[in-house]
Amino acid sequence: MAKKSVASLQTGSKRLTKAIKMVKKEGSNSYSFVETIIAPDHAVKWLDKK
Repeated sequence: MAKKSVASLQTGSKRLTKAIKMVKKEGSNSYSFVETIIAPDHAVKWLDKK
């Protein structure tokens, strides 16, 4: 079960997206959150990676 969240950020002339992904930790039943700020066209590829 994965949760995807994307928020748009705009700084100057660049348009950026903050993407947050919930990732299950190996060896346990807990989850952690991984977040990054990337270009919107790369957000979907980043969220689909495992």
